Amino acid sequence: MSYEFDPDLADAAPRLRPLDYADPVSARAALRAVMSRQPGHEPVSGVLVRDRTIPGRAGGPGVVVRLYRPADRPGPLPALVFPHWGGFVTGDLDTADTAATRIADLVGAVVVSPDYRLAPEHPYPAGLEDCYAALEWTAAEAAALGVDADRIAVAGFSAGGALAAGLALLARDRTGPRVCFQYLLFPQLDDRLVTPSARSFVDTPMLDRRCLELSWGHYLGGAAASDYAAPARVADLSGLPPAFVGVCEYDPLRDEGTHYGHRLTASGVRTELVHYPGTFHGSIGLAHAASSRRMIADQVDALRRALHPPLP
Repeated sequence: MSYEFDPDLADAAPRLRPLDYADPVSARAALRAVMSRQPGHEPVSGVLVRDRTIPGRAGGPGVVVRLYRPADRPGPLPALVFPHWGGFVTGDLDTADTAATRIADLVGAVVVSPDYRLAPEHPYPAGLEDCYAALEWTAAEAAALGVDADRIAVAGFSAGGALAAGLALLARDRTGPRVCFQYLLFPQLDDRLVTPSARSFVDTPMLDRRCLELSWGHYLGGAAASDYAAPARVADLSGLPPAFVGVCEYDPLRDEGTHYGHRLTASGVRTELVHYPGTFHGSIGLAHAASSRRMIADQVDALRRALHPPLP
């Protein structure tokens, strides 16, 4: 197909081939190489970073989480549980390091990044349960972490967005920790791949239909999808926290994100839905592009408004 990419993105688009999830080990190495070349965020006032191992859920293994805390902000601070992206198959704590550092610095929040188990070695629900363990731990240890337990949000990009949306649903249905906000950027929400964008975008940069087919196949491990694995399948979206949903024009995930945002609104959930024209999956990482800078500015603004509401 022919795509009218944003001029700032057009030159890079042909070089940004999707990862080959048919070979998870090679795909993981490829993502590490890509992320190692990304420019980091230089904090304005410093961010303290440390790793902790927390208990897993229901007899599961311990989960390593990376904590990012603004160095010059007195507590209690809001917190953000932020699973990394990578199609449920790739990624690690370093994957989200730049984004997590930026959020901690510019939003003024403690960011909790879980190193969840990856498919296909650990199919659903392993990764989601690891992330839920991080959410429960953040709420239980709020006082020790200098966190305001009433201001804990979830966020994620792509597969991280699926995990963040799943966390909001689990917290609602398990009567778990109160989640005050969910930030979902080009979220991967629907294993059925039946939307027009999922059907049509078979040759888009960074992510295409085949990549999604492999990703869901690894994550579900041949089992039928549950509502929490693929949040687009959930019939009832009422009672969820307010949301920001961002989608890219030339992304197979565009329509499922758009539909989810509309359904949240129809269910009485206050939702901000933003469509970024001329962009493609993951283009937020191309720092030279004005559209990427807009995505980052929108992210910081949405999280600031949600996590630092004005006093009554």
